[in-house]
Amino acid sequence: MEVLAAERFGAAVPELAELLVDAVDTGASVGFLPPFTAVDAERWWRTLTADVSAGRVLVLLLRVEGRAVGTAQLRLAQLPNARHRAEVAKVLVHSSARRQGYGRALMDAVETAARNAGRHLLLLDTLSGSDAERLYARLGWTRAAEIPGYAAVPNGRLAATTIYYKDLGSDSLRRKA
Repeated sequence: MEVLAAERFGAAVPELAELLVDAVDTGASVGFLPPFTAVDAERWWRTLTADVSAGRVLVLLLRVEGRAVGTAQLRLAQLPNARHRAEVAKVLVHSSARRQGYGRALMDAVETAARNAGRHLLLLDTLSGSDAERLYARLGWTRAAEIPGYAAVPNGRLAATTIYYKDLGSDSLRRKA
């Protein structure tokens, strides 16, 4: 598992794009709808370059035998009253590598990266009823709310999203208040 340093992020964009295209092609609710090409995906990943370089977004990349099989983002909140939290986004495992523990490995690495960045409250949203939602529940995330009609899915209907959070247990920032 690698947290991509700014100087390695650009070189990894084609691998990240492949993961994103696979996710969209297999129906994941990750912000994009088919048709979605590698060019589209690379363009989107490159929009993160400044945030990755500034340390506002951490991009994790999981390779197995040299092949990218998963990625996740940790988006560090920047406002002064929010520096204890981060949003988890774009948790993607390639369809050929699912159900092998890589989702859990990514989430464990996300939690470690959050702790290393001084963040203890993590938030995410996911398609309600999805395999991803079941994974987050198994990993101890707390369901906060469901929002109906949140995002379009490939068949055009609007689907609900579920918001989860996880407190990693650090109270160091709370004591300063």
